[in-house]
Amino acid sequence: MSENKTMTVKDWPEDERPRERLLKYGADGLSDAQLLAIIIRNGRGGRSAVDLGIELLEKFGSLDGIAHAGINEIRGKNGVKGIGPAKIAEIKAAIELGRRHQKPSLSGASFCSSGDVVAYYQPRMKDLKKEMFRCALLDTKHKIIRDEVVSVGSLTASIVHPRDTFKAAIRESAAAVIFIHNHPSGDTKPSQEDILLTRRLVQAGEVLGIQVLDHIIVGDGGHFSFRDNGMIATTL
Repeated sequence: MSENKTMTVKDWPEDERPRERLLKYGADGLSDAQLLAIIIRNGRGGRSAVDLGIELLEKFGSLDGIAHAGINEIRGKNGVKGIGPAKIAEIKAAIELGRRHQKPSLSGASFCSSGDVVAYYQPRMKDLKKEMFRCALLDTKHKIIRDEVVSVGSLTASIVHPRDTFKAAIRESAAAVIFIHNHPSGDTKPSQEDILLTRRLVQAGEVLGIQVLDHIIVGDGGHFSFRDNGMIATTL
């Protein structure tokens, strides 16, 4: 063997190889770089899969940073050499599976308070870079029928029309709805536009016979409930 040959993961002692360590000791004992190495599998250019995992983490700061990075950021000229589109897709899929595992399921759920709504939607919406407006469709017992994305707007505003907002609720014969949207800035204080929109939606719901139970704004670590703040006269 040449003295200049770079060692790969296969050259390491078996107890130090990420995959073997996971199978023997469990995933909890592995570092983020080692877990990434299992997904990356093969190194490139004299660097092992662990080296590539470390480089990804150093460049983007954390797994969350990798999750939010664009494909071109990861593999561009200033990105990490040796990580192609297929590897990026696998890494992002693995991170998203982990996130979904941590999030409560909507199946069979019922919303009895603004806290129930926030517990479901905040993990899904607090890190979004664009403003998203969603509608939860409920039956007469406030159990979930389905969830609908009404609009995805810019970084500062989302365009929502009552006609589009209630379309799915009418189609599904929903008895009530709860509106949820995020503020990418993290500040959950409602804007004047949010207040006016909420009034319009409540009025439209009254005409259609569909009760608007709440409108909740979520941010990173906080939320604002129009119902809890006396701006919608109803109870969950």
